[in-house]
Amino acid sequence: MRLKNVRGAKKIIDNSSYVIQNPSAYKGNFKSLFGNNNPIHLEIGMGKGQFIIEMAKLFPEINFIGVEMYDSVLVRAVQKLETQELSNLRLLKFDATNIKDIFNREIDVLYLNFSDPWPKNRHEDRRLTSLKFLKRYDIIFKDKKNIIQKTDNRKLFEFSLKSFTDYGYKIVELSLNLHQDKNFNVETEYERRFSEKGFPIYMVEVIK
Repeated sequence: MRLKNVRGAKKIIDNSSYVIQNPSAYKGNFKSLFGNNNPIHLEIGMGKGQFIIEMAKLFPEINFIGVEMYDSVLVRAVQKLETQELSNLRLLKFDATNIKDIFNREIDVLYLNFSDPWPKNRHEDRRLTSLKFLKRYDIIFKDKKNIIQKTDNRKLFEFSLKSFTDYGYKIVELSLNLHQDKNFNVETEYERRFSEKGFPIYMVEVIK
């Protein structure tokens, strides 16, 4: 998918109090950004930020960090926050392949919402639920490893289930039609668009 360039995106991002410019400097001590010891939930591939922003509003007792690697996408989340005051939310810009350089045993829950499915077999290792990425995540978790995934891509979902279980994760919740099965669900922009067209949303929560 080709991303639409947003004029002045970098400047907007650089001037935002929500965006942490040097995240690696906080490795192992992200709690200092929030000034408390509340749990930290992380979303990788936050897109335009609808999910992470709404979660931060709903759960002030939890600290949220959203990660996005593209300026043209991250800027949309920053723009949404211009009139908000959420002390429990911070945003980071980096490539998830470098996640071990950013976090060290401080994340309680990881959200993977509508990640790129990378459908070609030769790109399997790029999927955020591949064994290569699951190994990278090991060091970021504070204690129990807890991942929640949502996707509209059935093949990615099936791949993820096998990847999770092969790596020792246990499935604690699973849905093949999330909007039909679950009363509480915070949507992403992408999710709303596709669910309105009648596409099923797949969800799994795993722990280790």
